[in-house]
Amino acid sequence: MKLVHKDIEKDGKGVVVLIPEEAEDMWQAYNIIRKGDRIRASTIRKVQNESATGSSTSHRVRTTLTISVESVDFDTQACLLRLKGRNIEENEYVKMGAYHTIDLELNRKFTLMKEEWDSIDLGRIEMATDPAQTADVAAVIMQEGLAHVCLISGSRTIVRAKIDQNIPRKRKGDVKQHEKGILRFFDLVMQAILRHIRFDIVKCTIIASPGFVRDQFFEYVMQEAVKTDNKTILENKSKFITAHASSGFKHSLKEVLSNPSIAAKLEDTKALGELKVLDNFYKILQSESTRAFYGINHVEKANEVLGIETLLITDSLFRSQNIAERKRYVKLVDSVKESGGDVKIFSSMHVTGEQLSQITGVAAILRFPMPELEDDDEEEDDDDSDEYTPLPPS
Repeated sequence: MKLVHKDIEKDGKGVVVLIPEEAEDMWQAYNIIRKGDRIRASTIRKVQNESATGSSTSHRVRTTLTISVESVDFDTQACLLRLKGRNIEENEYVKMGAYHTIDLELNRKFTLMKEEWDSIDLGRIEMATDPAQTADVAAVIMQEGLAHVCLISGSRTIVRAKIDQNIPRKRKGDVKQHEKGILRFFDLVMQAILRHIRFDIVKCTIIASPGFVRDQFFEYVMQEAVKTDNKTILENKSKFITAHASSGFKHSLKEVLSNPSIAAKLEDTKALGELKVLDNFYKILQSESTRAFYGINHVEKANEVLGIETLLITDSLFRSQNIAERKRYVKLVDSVKESGGDVKIFSSMHVTGEQLSQITGVAAILRFPMPELEDDDEEEDDDDSDEYTPLPPS
């Protein structure tokens, strides 16, 4: 997604101009646009003309319309976003107040106007328009003396660093200069990884090279991490996978990603992050139930005493047409972040998001036990319209 223009006032009212560049961007837009927003975009309108003899002909014209959104429909198979609403600006072909449906198109800009941009919407805009925010796969393509550190987001590959280091050749009876050169090169690549790869977002880092360079480099990284007590590397050791590449040039990345065995490993690793959090929640729920709760009421009460360590919430809750309900969830997320808690937003398009939705869509792992929440009057939950009924245990 490309950000063309952003103008948000202090009271939250504002305008954002965006260009969706790939299918995934339509999903991002679907999570941002809601009933009551105004959209200006290019669209096709069927126009009828009547001749002097009374006969009529019709033809299609491209025009720019501004509508007040009344419904948002997302086709998951085609990644098509359809917005229906009434025209609110004068137009040569469409009367004021007339209904029209706009299909957002790839590589065509649209303007989104809101009375209030909250932190969730602004965060999603930032995530969608900054590749580093959405790149969940990193790759280091290398050979002796040359390396490219890349981020992969959707269909885009962004080179974050290029390391080109002259390494002395091995000489008969003297390999020290060569070995020093290799270690200096490895150190530069490691520093680039630490500088450019966000392990809180990236779920998998591929190290690929011809020969044994990848294995030697990975061994070097782990030894240095132990020696310097680098927790970033040590805690994310499981996210590294090694692979063969024909060279250290960027174009070799394509052959690495097209390798079926690497693609399978990649999917497993990428899914691991969300599964790990959800699995941890269920384990705590079973073994130490006073530290794990689900349902908006229990979670809010835990947050009142700054008790939330990790908040799990599905993005579908932020698409609620009920403004007060949506603000409730936004306020919860902001509050947990302010108190130093970790917030995990699960996509309703993923299996993990579907599983979380089955237990209300909001859950929390607490910093300390809160047995008093278990003693809450169950009738209070039954009377709360914001509370879902959990599925019976299987």
